Amino acid sequence: MRFLAFASLLSSLVFSSCTVNNNVKEDKSLARFFEENKVSGCFAIMNNATGQFTTYNLNRYRDSSYLPASTFKIINSLIGLQTGVISGDSMIIKWDGVTREISDWNKDLTMYEAFRVSALPYYQEVARRIGKDTMTFWLDSLKYGLQSANDTFRLRSAVDSFWIDNSVKITPDEQLGIVKRLYFNQLPFYKSYQETVKRAMLRESNTKYRMGYKTGMGYTEAGHSLGWVVGWIEENNHPYFFVLNLESADRNVEMSTFRMKMLTDILDQLGFRKGEK
Repeated sequence: MRFLAFASLLSSLVFSSCTVNNNVKEDKSLARFFEENKVSGCFAIMNNATGQFTTYNLNRYRDSSYLPASTFKIINSLIGLQTGVISGDSMIIKWDGVTREISDWNKDLTMYEAFRVSALPYYQEVARRIGKDTMTFWLDSLKYGLQSANDTFRLRSAVDSFWIDNSVKITPDEQLGIVKRLYFNQLPFYKSYQETVKRAMLRESNTKYRMGYKTGMGYTEAGHSLGWVVGWIEENNHPYFFVLNLESADRNVEMSTFRMKMLTDILDQLGFRKGEK
């Protein structure tokens, strides 16, 4: 397996958070976006050039962890590519014939297509093909969702569901750190595979800015709706990294209807998407 060649490298490489110290501006004006949508949560954006963070709800951003939901497709893709389980972003996994509520899932999909429509069945099959031992090896080496380098990663549920059932959790701070390292090809995967995942994440590109992101949606152990958007926005070749984390006690709230609007409204208030950063 290809991952064995990276064992010694991985022993010294772990995901770390983007440590927040004195380089933080807490922007309480962002509270209105959460209040308008009747959700709790947090937001952070990091200016890569200065290391400056603008945040809302710093304690939640830094200290609270949640199931990664579909944001795990970033890591699942990288492990799949690195181990050869995914041969490339054009690799097709055939539809299993089960009709699901999301119509875009009910057909044969390539990796690129599955990532873009966030097809759970595709990535569950990828995880099964990766297998528990290999998945555990990579996530333990990456310290994914672990708050201490001395902890050991364990899969406490099936290999095809641990990222959606609350058995693994991740902080918003760690999410931002993952995206930052991916952007600069600093994760312990071949550069070409990191570029493949970034291409799948890139959703907006014009003369003013480029923005890549991955969304996620699930349910907390308390039954609350949870939403994520993690990614970067680049203006004038200058990257900023962001994470939006949302929660509602209303299990029936549809995060997908407003999470992207909420993100773009926040970015607009902060002066982004104009090509002036």
